[in-house]
Formats: sequence, structure tokens, C-alpha cells
Amino acid sequence: MTETDLLIAVVDDEQPVRAALTRLMRSAGLSVETFGSGPEFLESLETRLPDCVVLDLCMPHMDGFNVQAQLARKCAALPVIIVTGHDLPKARERAMAGGASAFLSKPVHDRTLLDAISAATEYTTR
Repeated sequence: MTETDLLIAVVDDEQPVRAALTRLMRSAGLSVETFGSGPEFLESLETRLPDCVVLDLCMPHMDGFNVQAQLARKCAALPVIIVTGHDLPKARERAMAGGASAFLSKPVHDRTLLDAISAATEYTTR
């Protein structure tokens, strides 16, 4: 599978972050869909399953941990990369215990995120 075949979902309540991540991923040849909330993203899974999710932790209404837990129940094999401005040891431990492929701090370095996506989707097949 080539990178251009990959669909990455970005779930973050901050529109400027979604826009920046979209530009980055598209420049790397990835397809991107963005979502401003956890419920919006989870609803989208009924019609389209991404190859990887880039997920913020601190969002109103439903935080990233709740989204991650629901994903684990619905799509256990779907890679999740946590990107957060709150890099606390307990949050990192909880995210990784919940099956996250990576835990990255905002502002995330472009190459670090792209490498994490590449590693998380290395064995993805459609």
C-alpha cells in the first residue's frame, strides 16, 4: 500500500490545528479527513474507516480517552496516535495502556508525526 492510499482522520477541537495537520499530511501524500469532536468522528465510522487516527486528548463534550476507549471496542486494530498539549506521565501511561501507537506533544514536529503515522500504518492493508 502506498501512502497516497492511506486515509488519516484528525480529531481535534481546534480548527487551526486541524488545518495545519491537514496541510502537513497532504504535502506528504496522505488523504485526510478532519473532525472537530469525538462524537462527530465516531459517527463517521459508520460510513468510512480511516487507516489511522490522530487524536487530541483535551476536547469538550468527549475527551480523547473516551474516543480511544470507544475505538478499542469498535475497531480494535485501528492505530491511534495521541497528539496533546498536556504531556503528563499519567496521561501518557493511560493512552499507551489503551493501545495508542504513539503519544506526541504539541507542538509536534512534522517529521515526528509523519514517522509515527508511517510506523502505525506499516502493516495496513485495505
